Amino acid sequence: MEYVKNFGDLHVYKLSRDISKIIFETSKTFPREETYSLTDQIRRSSRSVGAQIAESWAKRKYERHFISKLTDADGEQMETQHWLEVARDCSYISPDLAQDLLDQCRHVGKMLNSMIAKSAVFCQTVRR
Repeated sequence: MEYVKNFGDLHVYKLSRDISKIIFETSKTFPREETYSLTDQIRRSSRSVGAQIAESWAKRKYERHFISKLTDADGEQMETQHWLEVARDCSYISPDLAQDLLDQCRHVGKMLNSMIAKSAVFCQTVRR
């Protein structure tokens, strides 16, 4: 694995940011009555994935904390999947867009779980 010097260089971080940007733009079309429920929830959970990844990077000195924050990121991407399904079920987004975003979220989840499984590799660079 090529050493990454900053969380911003992680592909999973970049992908999570891309997803949150698409969700933000898409959620602008949600009905006004969803402003304080679905719109806020899906924006919050999708943005939190990247924030949790960034926080995990700062906690690499402690492998258990690193894993814990990555687990939180995975939970947020799963919550985002839920809200995407709700938006699709309410016909706020097309089935095709929902499927594309769900697939991207699942990909982020796989990447996070791979990082968790290989946490020692990420954390050893901090222990030097």
